[in-house]
Amino acid sequence: MSNISAQIVKELREKTGAGMMNCKKALEDCNGNIEQAIQQLRQKGLASANKKSARIATEGVIESYIHTGNRIGVLVELNCETDFVARREEFHNLARDIAMQIAACPNVQFIDTNSIPQEIISEETTIELGKDDLKNKPENIKQKILEGRIEKRLKELSLVDQLFIRNQDISIEELIKEHIALLGENIKISRFQRFILGEGQEKKEDSFADQVQQIINQ
Repeated sequence: MSNISAQIVKELREKTGAGMMNCKKALEDCNGNIEQAIQQLRQKGLASANKKSARIATEGVIESYIHTGNRIGVLVELNCETDFVARREEFHNLARDIAMQIAACPNVQFIDTNSIPQEIISEETTIELGKDDLKNKPENIKQKILEGRIEKRLKELSLVDQLFIRNQDISIEELIKEHIALLGENIKISRFQRFILGEGQEKKEDSFADQVQQIINQ
């Protein structure tokens, strides 16, 4: 199908951020079906992103996000390959989205599962092995259940394995790969830190009886 209107090409570009010619080609391949074209562009983009993921990325930004109420704050370092891409609006929007994601996911502690220390994996394994529902299971079945539970738990701790809060159809890893395809450079999260008001500080908690006694003694 070669008779693809400029309007539908523009619509696909706005939805995907892909180049005009790539959008036109995808629509032609999919007979004008915009949803199929989006899927094709995503598949090609993710494949392209995988090839770029090993390239060195030392430019980028440190993005901050303060949640409404000023009780939760996040700093995240997002890297790319060149200062040119680091200045792009799309790159800054991605950094902000990732910072918001970190604020919204209190269980997330690491960038990916490969970053999780072995002692934490061992601790989670010990916890699961101690659960009553595994005690009487045959060893082979117990190991399969254990592996599944540990994998699930590690993904709960991993930022890139979270579903994107603005689009639950993709993970943070897929979101980053889409931007690698869009911007043509490797993009990676180097580090992040979440700040919660009062975290780690000793809080004074007087009982009601203590408060009454203090008033009497005044």
